[in-house]
Amino acid sequence: MNKTIALLLLLTIGFISCKNSEKEIDKLEIAKQYFKVLDNSNSSKMKDLLTDSLITSIPKYEYEVRYSKNDYVEKWLKWDSVFEPTYKVLEVNLENGIVKAKVSKIDKRIFFFMQKPFLTNEILRFENDKIITIETEYLNFDEETWEKNRNGLLNWVSENHPELNGFIDDQTEVGGKKFLKALELYKNRK
Repeated sequence: MNKTIALLLLLTIGFISCKNSEKEIDKLEIAKQYFKVLDNSNSSKMKDLLTDSLITSIPKYEYEVRYSKNDYVEKWLKWDSVFEPTYKVLEVNLENGIVKAKVSKIDKRIFFFMQKPFLTNEILRFENDKIITIETEYLNFDEETWEKNRNGLLNWVSENHPELNGFIDDQTEVGGKKFLKALELYKNRK
């Protein structure tokens, strides 16, 4: 009888351990899918990966935005897609239910402002196997170059194409297209 109870206890512990391992692997796969979906700008698949609301933050700059799932997909993701981004996951690990990833991102906007990809550490937290928060730490942000190029663009647009003013803060698809138009006009200004 004691052997039977001990065996059942061991089997139960083993089963629970396997279930927890599967959940941990699922979170890693969800995170990998998230970056793949960003790379492909796939708004329909993104909706499957997020909770009803999402918090994105950059603690160093005290920046935090709360999105509804719909706003993140219909506004931010479509804005991001205008610049034709390439996301590459360089490392990804799971620690205590939290995914930590080192990511490289380049697009037309980033290349103009910094002339090289962003390298970031991303921390993804989950609720019911859906992403609820994303925290970003920039590893190679060149503020001086970014600000110089940003100010040059904004000043030139303000003087030469005031109809595009405000594009820098408009994170919608329309705002992204105005941003891209401003970049093209600025690059071809001579």
